[in-house]
Amino acid sequence: MRRITVSDYTLRELGKSGSANLLFREKLAIAMGIDGYGADVIELPKVANPKEDGIIYRTISQSVRNACVAIPSGDSAEEAQVAASCLKGARRPRLIVSLPVSTVQMEYLYRLKAPKMLEKIQALVKASRELCEDVEFEALDATRCDGAFLVQACSAARESGATSIAICDDAGLMLPEQFAAIVKAVKAAVSVPVTVRVSDSISLAVADALASIQAGCDGIKALVTGKDALRIDAFAQAFKVKGAELGVSSNLRLTELQSDIEGLLRKMQSRQDMEEKPALGGSAVFLDSESTVQQVGEAVKSLGYDLSDGDLGKVYEALMRLCEQKSSIGGKELEAIIASTAMQVPATYKLKNYIGTMSNKVNSVTNVVLERDGEKISGTGTGNGPIDSAFMAIEQCIGHHYELDDFQIQAVTEGRESLGSALVRLRSNGRLYSGNGLSSDICGASIRAYINALNKIAFEESQR
Repeated sequence: MRRITVSDYTLRELGKSGSANLLFREKLAIAMGIDGYGADVIELPKVANPKEDGIIYRTISQSVRNACVAIPSGDSAEEAQVAASCLKGARRPRLIVSLPVSTVQMEYLYRLKAPKMLEKIQALVKASRELCEDVEFEALDATRCDGAFLVQACSAARESGATSIAICDDAGLMLPEQFAAIVKAVKAAVSVPVTVRVSDSISLAVADALASIQAGCDGIKALVTGKDALRIDAFAQAFKVKGAELGVSSNLRLTELQSDIEGLLRKMQSRQDMEEKPALGGSAVFLDSESTVQQVGEAVKSLGYDLSDGDLGKVYEALMRLCEQKSSIGGKELEAIIASTAMQVPATYKLKNYIGTMSNKVNSVTNVVLERDGEKISGTGTGNGPIDSAFMAIEQCIGHHYELDDFQIQAVTEGRESLGSALVRLRSNGRLYSGNGLSSDICGASIRAYINALNKIAFEESQR
């Protein structure tokens, strides 16, 4: 019975889709999960940051026990050398030379005609082979390529040292028998294993994969989750039913695959949920106990804050303490840490008392009394609800309007007597100032949060 290989490019695809912010331990967990279900190859994203990616990729390479670890070699011999260095320690390292073979992509992406692209394929494959014994040539957009040129490109790659060929259907518009014909043509021209990466844009990924196997391909590329791609769970289910009929087997541990996949999906769904809820300021924030001061500083800046080194140190220390209780910190939590930890200043304004009304018939009215330098200041405001009217009253007290950039409230404890927490962000002269407040009365918590932010503005203005 013929054995086919399975290449999992989940991590590689996550890198393309903007999920490269996955934490190091998450990337490693996904790689180990893929290795656990029996994938033959684990494909990692192209090296973007040699220093950071080098540490991550080398750790993954050394941790993976069974699968081959593959990295795209880039577009030059220099990039190939960097990629190869990231594979140090891998039991089965592989470099992937990915280049387009369709006229539209060759000319649009590389501005090269067919003869020059052949030269580039040969040069990159040769340079990669000098660095790694296992080199795969990946023919991108192969289904929109002239058939004769595809065979010529694959043959040139083989002659230059490629140990395997991958045919990629990026357009995703071919019927299974049409794609199978391409596989047969390439198989007849080269003497190395041929793998396919099919598309699911018209829901034919599984059918294309099975037709390719029937046509003689030696492996398929799939992923755990993704759009318009062959998913490993869908392929495994079809393979379980049709594998014996096709006379092929694989290393997939079908009895374990479903639970492993579900575990991986939960890990990535948690990450996706975090990214789909952008932190304040429009940037996703995801920090944990392994985050450095520099990473925390970048996250703080992404929220719109410009903290001093001292305040950043306080935020970092508070975040590390919180990470002892929680595995990860999101944008809203970081915002609360900044509000309660950074820029703590003497109280220019102090809350003495407040009285408000609430009704579904008329606007709310709130009277707020503040104290500044021993003098009481009173203001009354009306608004759409007690919190809005309270903020209007505070503005009347101070005689100034600040832009309310954000306002959040939440329960801290459970039950009818729970404490309420409020967070207010005010913008002054382009800078953001956050304040938080805590009270059993959510209106009181909101007023205290506003005054906390106001005091920070007043302090900075006095320093100028």
